Amino acid sequence: MSQTFKTRSTEMNLMNENLARAQMSARLGEAQQLRRGHQLVRARRLSRKAEQAAQQARLALARAL
Repeated sequence: MSQTFKTRSTEMNLMNENLARAQMSARLGEAQQLRRGHQLVRARRLSRKAEQAAQQARLALARAL
């Protein structure tokens, strides 16, 4: 009886550890997706700023001529 109890106890501990690992893995995946999203937003913003600066430079050159 005590051997069966130990086996079940060990199995429960392993199940809890596996669940914790799965949850941690899911949270890490979510964090990586958020970082990629933020990086994409930042890249788009910088791209728009660069396009605006280039357009202003073209306008300034056109006015100077």
